[in-house]
Amino acid sequence: MGKATSVILSAVRFWASLVAILLGACTIGGGQPAGRPLRIAVDLPLTGTETRAALPAWNGIRFFVQTHPTLDGYAIELVTADDGAAGGGSASPDRGAANVRSFLADANVVAMIGPFDGAVARKEIPLANVAGLAMVSPATSNPCLTRDVYMPTLLNPARTPISCKVAGLPPASDLRPSHVNNFFRLTTTDELQGAAAADFAVEKLHVLRAAVITDHELYGQGLAGAFNARLVRRGGTVLGHLDVEADNTDATQFLKRMNETGAQAIYFGGVSSVGCAIRAQMVSVFAPGEATPFLGGDGIAHDPNCILAAGANSTGVYATAPIVDAASLPAAATVIGEFKAKFGRPTDFGPYTMLAYDATATLYAALNRAILAGGGRLPSREAVTAELARTIGLEGVTGVLGFDAAGDTTNRVVSVFEAPGADPRVPWKFSGAVDYSLRLPY
Repeated sequence: MGKATSVILSAVRFWASLVAILLGACTIGGGQPAGRPLRIAVDLPLTGTETRAALPAWNGIRFFVQTHPTLDGYAIELVTADDGAAGGGSASPDRGAANVRSFLADANVVAMIGPFDGAVARKEIPLANVAGLAMVSPATSNPCLTRDVYMPTLLNPARTPISCKVAGLPPASDLRPSHVNNFFRLTTTDELQGAAAADFAVEKLHVLRAAVITDHELYGQGLAGAFNARLVRRGGTVLGHLDVEADNTDATQFLKRMNETGAQAIYFGGVSSVGCAIRAQMVSVFAPGEATPFLGGDGIAHDPNCILAAGANSTGVYATAPIVDAASLPAAATVIGEFKAKFGRPTDFGPYTMLAYDATATLYAALNRAILAGGGRLPSREAVTAELARTIGLEGVTGVLGFDAAGDTTNRVVSVFEAPGADPRVPWKFSGAVDYSLRLPY
């Protein structure tokens, strides 16, 4: 276990040093093509704990621009900023806000890709909104970034809607002083993760009796509530609910009671540091591995620390992510192959690489329409925002792309991944997807 942890830390240090070198020149163009400059800002956590997922996303953006260096006579340049917290840790909302202010000061920056983190988005959206700057995120999934309802009626076990304000979050309407939406994203929203886990449990794992554990945090509570409501609606039963504290993850007695009452699986709402230790405890109570599934959300998905914490009982761990898994799509194989020929390290590609690639593609399409409508002139920020809002039916690597009136993706797919076993360096396996594009579960 110590050796695996050392490998992970060494990889993080390597990527941090590489990012420092690459960010030495903040503006990246596609081989400096001829033409007037048109700048797209990029704000991602390129250092800190989210680097493992954010760097491959950045690569997806860079790859699209490198293969499409010009647009309608303009030379595309990326102005990249890091919102990672100084000294490591999670992304910094304050640093993200400072990055947006610097983008707004550059008249040639007409739109932005990012951020990666919901807390950062809450700081950035109002600033960009006042200035009319469009934001396209490849990763954020908190419902309150795009609407005022945190949990709809049919995904709340109490059968009442939960507003964002009641959940302790600012509603989307409070983030948009101009009353015009400027924020768009290609990931679907968190409550669909809980619902998708329930649908997957019933249809693929044949689970109808489950117990629920959460870590007391809003993210985990929301996912667990949606799982509970959806499982019951599918004819299942939630036998019990336990909240654990981060400093006391002992759930053994609860697990024993749930085993005695016939639980077939455990759903955990929260993050790896809490949940995957509980998975390790299950081995003394339940049949190990896939015989007793352990389900969660993107708080544990693709996390090597989850594998380390779960130990020998890491098989049978399933986690949702609010994204399309491009690597499982035959139609994406050619672009992914071209990407990997350009970016040769296995860690260069990740779950958000092609979503970031498609985020760039949607922005290019909107820019193209805005430039043509303006007679070839550099488009205003407001014109780009308006064209993004009209995006519908755009063929992308991850599917047919479009945005609803709130700015949410219309390609509402939740992917499910299974932990590969006890080796944290092995990628998680794609296990299936639940598609809510045509019909939402509420």
